[in-house]
Amino acid sequence: MKQTVKIVFVLSVAVTLLLCGCTGIGPGTVARDRFDYTTAISDSWKTQMLLNMVKTRYGDAPVFLDVASVINQYAVEQEFDLGVSGEFYKRGAGEPSFINPNVGAKGRYTDRPTITYSPLTGERFARSLMTPIPPAALLNLVQSGFRVDLVFRGCVHSVNGVRNRSGGEAMPRVADPEFYPLLEKMRRIQASGTIGLRLQKVDDKETIVMVFRSEVDETIEANIREVRRILGLDPHARVFKVVYGSLPASDKEIAILSRSILEIIIDLASYIEVPSVHVAEKRVHPTFKDEPVMGVPVTALIRVNSAPHKPADPFVSIRYSGHWFWIDDKDLPSKQVFSFLMFVFTLTEIGVKEGAPIVTIPAG
Repeated sequence: MKQTVKIVFVLSVAVTLLLCGCTGIGPGTVARDRFDYTTAISDSWKTQMLLNMVKTRYGDAPVFLDVASVINQYAVEQEFDLGVSGEFYKRGAGEPSFINPNVGAKGRYTDRPTITYSPLTGERFARSLMTPIPPAALLNLVQSGFRVDLVFRGCVHSVNGVRNRSGGEAMPRVADPEFYPLLEKMRRIQASGTIGLRLQKVDDKETIVMVFRSEVDETIEANIREVRRILGLDPHARVFKVVYGSLPASDKEIAILSRSILEIIIDLASYIEVPSVHVAEKRVHPTFKDEPVMGVPVTALIRVNSAPHKPADPFVSIRYSGHWFWIDDKDLPSKQVFSFLMFVFTLTEIGVKEGAPIVTIPAG
């Protein structure tokens, strides 16, 4: 019987270790699920945004579907049977032995993800996509480190009447000759750290003001004077009230006519290089081209390529109308503009929202 006891003991230890290894499944899934779902949601968000840009370019209606929640439930069930049976016999004067031990085990692993989608429709669609971004939000982006030329080229119709380009089919136009030089000088001022924002009470209301700091070097001071000239500002003032609108009420105001998210998407979509065959078939209008400024070509804000074949190394890609459209992973400026667009999208969330995607994992 000593051999029998030894075998039963070994099997018991093995089963015990197996059971212990199956306990505590919850903690082990946290890192994997968090990053897997984060990656999946991020990739799908990028794909959805590019698809809506391309659909807008082709005159199709954009559709946005939010991931409202992700609930993942794991279940592990196990059952083990341990038995000993067989014929006993003796080997001479030795102890009896057994043959044919029976050991059985079965288990089941279940992974049940439940993903809830929330379409952007009705009032939420109108308020999120069609409401102009508040000028204060745009200036806060500049204050937080985003390039002023990127923010204004993408999100602004005009500053004190100096108009940006517009690639929309309804009112396509090139930028005013002074718009790009204005942004270039504002970028130099921003890089020098001599521009700031603050809240100030005006007529018993809190409003945001833009401040040009004093005691700067002559090069930056020359840029500030030129910005004042282009915008028609008081040449001696350093504090200017920022308002929403086409034109300022005085020479101490900076009127910013900002775009909505839908207008930003429409303008960025105008840069997409569409297939010539689609233009010939009247599926889409030719790509809108900017005129050179003082003989210098205007760099496209974003570059979206197209081809019949699948791209080899895309940052994001989609297939539409028999062709692939993508942003190259080596095109850093276009990647930054595209990521900036998705970030600005979050600024338009007004009112009650379900909250960011939630990953809930009951595991036991």
